[in-house]
Amino acid sequence: MKLTLTLLLLLSLIIYFAPFWGKSPQGERRERIKRSPNFIKGEFSYPIETPQLTNGATYGSLLKEMLLGKSPEEPLKDIPAIKHDLHQLPEGSIVWFGHSSYLIKIQGKVFVIDPVLSDRVSPVPGLMKAYTGTTVYSPTDLPEIDYLIITHDHYDHLDYTSIKELKPKVKKVITGLGVGAHLEYWGYKPEIITELDWWEGISLSENIQIAATPARHFSGRGFKRNQTLWCSFVLDTPENKIFIGGDSGYGPHFKEIGEKFGPFDLAILENGQYNVAWQNIHTLPSEFPLVVQDLRAMKVLPVHSGKFTLARHAWYEPLEEVYKLIPSKKLLTPLIGQTVPLADSSVSYRAWWREF
Repeated sequence: MKLTLTLLLLLSLIIYFAPFWGKSPQGERRERIKRSPNFIKGEFSYPIETPQLTNGATYGSLLKEMLLGKSPEEPLKDIPAIKHDLHQLPEGSIVWFGHSSYLIKIQGKVFVIDPVLSDRVSPVPGLMKAYTGTTVYSPTDLPEIDYLIITHDHYDHLDYTSIKELKPKVKKVITGLGVGAHLEYWGYKPEIITELDWWEGISLSENIQIAATPARHFSGRGFKRNQTLWCSFVLDTPENKIFIGGDSGYGPHFKEIGEKFGPFDLAILENGQYNVAWQNIHTLPSEFPLVVQDLRAMKVLPVHSGKFTLARHAWYEPLEEVYKLIPSKKLLTPLIGQTVPLADSSVSYRAWWREF
């Protein structure tokens, strides 16, 4: 009995001090956070009240549904994907890696957003595994990264394994306030990390500007939440204005972003891993057209689906729903790894999830 308890204690300590948790902001980073108008009563807050659970849901009811409810439908065969040489990617293009990970090559620069190139998005081994066929790209396949953009610090957007393996390739990091603490803990040099508050913008070059904009979500990798800032981003170049959505429930910030920065040539928006109980922090399919309208987006690339089951809906439902709600001329639904040209509006995309 004593041996068992000792082993459990040792295992708990190993897990508790494991590096994948990251690090909380300290020192000058913490002091800067305290000066943010978005940091209220010891945590970051969205401007209007945003309880994480809605519609009478409780954590107990969600746990009961997860343990006793019917398992959500997952793909019965490999997800189709295309693999090609990312070092030869044409100018003005995007490659989606599944879920919320993608690469943008624009103005001769490579941007990589929220790279999760692992086969799971949980610190617990065996949970939340990627669908077969979706892990065709690994960190070794990526070219040098001019700008690594991290929208927030959740496991399905900030993956310890991928971030560590990509470190030698990354020239600059752009993220929200406090998130740099994780990256420094994992070996990134502080001088390459830029942390922004909502509505702060910087020039990356004469022709490229980026601004951090609000999102209605939350943050945290451990028990204490909202100590780092979650963001969306506006990437502005002479050829294209792109909205990088991250995770967000529907709210007035979309209209404010659209009025301030729109119209957008392309909006990259989450469309999966939703639940009516999480409506404040994840966009429901019925709200997706409102987001597109508020942003004044010409084209839409739906992400946050197609790789992991993190909610109770069928794996194909997010893509099917958005396919019904958004006109085909506005909607981009590429395969994982497919090159999406930003300038060519004649390219069509098939409803590949219907082939299962």
